[in-house]
Amino acid sequence: MPAARDRSGPEHARPVTGDPASARTVLDAADLSRALTRISHEIVERNHGAGDLVVLGIPTRGVPLARRIAGQIGGIEDRPVPVGALDTTMYRDDLRLRGVRALELTEIPPTGIDGKTVVLVDDVLFSGRTIRAALEALNDLGRPKAVRLAVLVDRGHRELPIRADYVGKNLPTSLTEAVHVQLAEYDGTDAVLVGPADLGRAASAGAADGTAR
Repeated sequence: MPAARDRSGPEHARPVTGDPASARTVLDAADLSRALTRISHEIVERNHGAGDLVVLGIPTRGVPLARRIAGQIGGIEDRPVPVGALDTTMYRDDLRLRGVRALELTEIPPTGIDGKTVVLVDDVLFSGRTIRAALEALNDLGRPKAVRLAVLVDRGHRELPIRADYVGKNLPTSLTEAVHVQLAEYDGTDAVLVGPADLGRAASAGAADGTAR
């Protein structure tokens, strides 16, 4: 068996950070709104309604996205849709590489997730490791009937066999680029930008800004 490759060195650093001021806009507020509306309608159509849905956002920016999607589905179906948050911090496989990380909020609706169709929501799908961690976290919380994944941006470069069911924007990128998702709840505006990655900081910066997922 060949020796495992060390992915902790700078040659394997992920583009987790960069300066949004030097990035170009690929989705503006109107584009982002349309993408979320389309995702919401696709979820309702494929699920044949919203009767058994639970929508869980992955912190940080996946949480407000989940709330927006749940709100739109509720408007389409004229019924409230349970929505919450799922922290993946303690389930990540890079804890030893990235050091101490603050725990985020996990908030499961009172209806729980057993027997439900859970839609995980994240801002950017990248390596797939955050979603793997989310699946492990869900496994400790209950047994959903099915788990689906909705992402605002799929930037490619998967390291695990994970695919999104609902995608707002497929965005081909290079590993020298960073994707910045800006949301009004945190940034005062809605936009998706792509710009040069600060690879020198990537190994230690973590994914606090949601650019490496």
